[in-house]
Amino acid sequence: MIHLSLIGIGTGNPEHVTLAAVRALNQADLILLPRKGETKSDLIDLRRLLCRDLLEASSRTRVVEFDLPHRDARTDYLGAVDDWHDAIAEVWADLMATHLPRGGRVGMLIWGDPSLYDSSLRIAERLGGKGQALEIRVEPGITSLQALTAAHRIPLNALAEPVLITTGRRLRERGWPSDAESVAVMLDSGGAFQALPQEGLTIWWGAYLGMDKQCLIDGPLVDVAATILERRAALRERHGWIMDVYLLRRV
Repeated sequence: MIHLSLIGIGTGNPEHVTLAAVRALNQADLILLPRKGETKSDLIDLRRLLCRDLLEASSRTRVVEFDLPHRDARTDYLGAVDDWHDAIAEVWADLMATHLPRGGRVGMLIWGDPSLYDSSLRIAERLGGKGQALEIRVEPGITSLQALTAAHRIPLNALAEPVLITTGRRLRERGWPSDAESVAVMLDSGGAFQALPQEGLTIWWGAYLGMDKQCLIDGPLVDVAATILERRAALRERHGWIMDVYLLRRV
């Protein structure tokens, strides 16, 4: 049997990793680290750093890197993602069969937390569908939203009000959600807030949260929207990739 631990590592800052996550790393027989190409080499470098810093000297854990399959850029977004998840599950299954043919403990370092806009749990479920005897455990991590609100020193919600968490794609397609005072936006390819009326909204934006290159901007959306777009483009050009998230609130 494979005992698979999906280990939330926050935003790459070793101080954000919980003691439970450290224990899971050191109990693993195998840790799998995905490579996402040269433009996102920082992501694999951060995972390597965590393994170097958090694995005990006496640990027998093996660390194996693999190339993540590419997702097709086609108009059928959900279909493309579904096929992509199938391809990733195949790679995971092959790696586990190769390195742990008799079963064992596998650790996967998951950016942020496996519960929030991450598909590792969905991919892991596919392993069971392929006949793999599997037990899944999740070690929670700090989410980008927690890092964002902590960096800006704000609460996620207005007093006694709900928060809606959505994606940039849905914000573009559907506009401001009904009956929401605060909207947290993730997985935005850039500037989905431009689809909204600019007046009457405040934004708290952050990129590379928890890293040494963290960047924060906040203020009335009408005043800072252009600045965010310019800064985002410059940062992506400089680093080759970007991860950002933001909170919008009616005022």
